[in-house]
Amino acid sequence: MDIFDKISSNRGPLGQYQKEAHGYFAFPKLEGEIQPRMRFRNKEVLTWSLNNYLGLANHPEVRKVDAEAAKEWGLAYPMGARMMSGQTNKHEELESKLATFVGKESAYLLNYGYPGMVSIIDALLNRNDVVIYDSDAHACILDGLRLHIGKRFVYPHNDMESLEKQLERATKLTEKTKGGILVITEGVFGMMGDLGKLDKIVELKKKFSFRFLVDDAHGFGTMGKNGAGTGEHFGVMDKIDIYFSTFAKSMAGIGGFVASTEDVIDFLQYNMRSQVYAKSLPMPMVIGALKRLELLQTKPELRENLWDIVKYLQAGLKEKGFNLGKAESPVTPVFFSGTAIEGANVTLDLRENYNIFCSIVVYPVVPKDVIMLRIIPTAVHSREDVEYTINAFAEIQKKLKAGKYDSINISQVS
Repeated sequence: MDIFDKISSNRGPLGQYQKEAHGYFAFPKLEGEIQPRMRFRNKEVLTWSLNNYLGLANHPEVRKVDAEAAKEWGLAYPMGARMMSGQTNKHEELESKLATFVGKESAYLLNYGYPGMVSIIDALLNRNDVVIYDSDAHACILDGLRLHIGKRFVYPHNDMESLEKQLERATKLTEKTKGGILVITEGVFGMMGDLGKLDKIVELKKKFSFRFLVDDAHGFGTMGKNGAGTGEHFGVMDKIDIYFSTFAKSMAGIGGFVASTEDVIDFLQYNMRSQVYAKSLPMPMVIGALKRLELLQTKPELRENLWDIVKYLQAGLKEKGFNLGKAESPVTPVFFSGTAIEGANVTLDLRENYNIFCSIVVYPVVPKDVIMLRIIPTAVHSREDVEYTINAFAEIQKKLKAGKYDSINISQVS
């Protein structure tokens, strides 16, 4: 069969909905300045779908540094991969400051978080090693695991009893293979907003020998007394062997980093294929990240503003009787009972009649009879934004229970 014939007959789990979803539910175009109110299909909407946790995307100091760095350096410098011709003092300065901030000996910059995580897993493991991971792990972790030709065991989300059983299995196996064990989880799970049980996992180190890798993309900058992440929140950063995060969330930028001991980072920078064979992070993004890190560390009011909005939003939703699952972070899922069709109509009503833009999640990410609306609060949202949204959700809930979203045209909803 021709490869293109297969594409025609099987569009993939998401692609099968392309005709109905493209441009509205998938690949929507939010335009204008990055702020709580942007434009969607030529009208202003209150936006709850941007991971701009600390509001740094449009911070005047950030915009100024970004512009000046782009003017001075352009977007091409340095040319080439870090190993060949893309090394600079600024790259090393950023790495040093990141390592110090998260309490590690050394750090290494990544062009993007996603391929960085894939390569970290690929570089660390060989056929004799066993990897154990949380069932809700991010796609970048799962794709990294696909490259692992040894054994991999999964435990149900945050199920520590199951993790312990998998560690027992892995220990018996590695006694034969002479390999090692790597446990991977997330600090903040970006879909449901709950935290990985980092404190419980590191406790298992007293009983088992393994190394611990944490993906803290949503925790860096938001969690912990100083914003150093979910490890700081639990007081176990020193027990995390490899710490990973991206700049795409709290830092409102591009790139990421991995931090560990000096020896591990030295190894990774020579063995992560996605970095060895890819262009160095452009200078304006490095200088911009230095400014973002400085603000993250010197302006605690940004994180305080974020958590004020988070607490106000989550408390208000719970007071109205909404189910937020096990949210423990800024990520705020709101669960409704309903079908995917009803979920689509809920989204249409919110966007067209209430001018609220947030992400919708339906089956197979959640069960068939569940609709999840995912809200991402930021430091630049207001309490008025929160109050308006809660009231709109309450009205949506009433319509949903009354069956008004079963199979209707959006014009009938208003």
